[in-house]
Amino acid sequence: MAKTIPLQDTGALKNELRKFQKGGKLTIQDFNKIARLGYYGFIVLTPLDPEDDNVTSYLMYIQPPEGLPATQLAIDEDMPDSIRILDGEQGDAIADVIRQGVRDRLDHIQQVVQTDFYFQYFYDDAEEQGGGDDGSQQ
Repeated sequence: MAKTIPLQDTGALKNELRKFQKGGKLTIQDFNKIARLGYYGFIVLTPLDPEDDNVTSYLMYIQPPEGLPATQLAIDEDMPDSIRILDGEQGDAIADVIRQGVRDRLDHIQQVVQTDFYFQYFYDDAEEQGGGDDGSQQ
């Protein structure tokens, strides 16, 4: 059930707003789980209030992993497909993990693109054939 705050009590409303603006901290275990999901691109972060420099917290969407990552990443049942408000310090760290994951995946993709698989499997080197042992060309 949703928490209700009487509109007459503006002080309570301001306090609740400050709590949301600061965001929540994750436990070490939850941070690691979120970071793993973020590394593989299953986390979306956006500043909670991009127009207010005093608000450093993030709005974080946790997308459910699919495919092979879903079978390998241990996550809580209530964690995926949820939206949370994350404090600025941990949000910055998760953003760094997301960036690193993108860089690593891009590096891997570029490495695969440059790999010549055909020659790796079907080309016999001249030295293995016994020719060119002395370095001369025939």
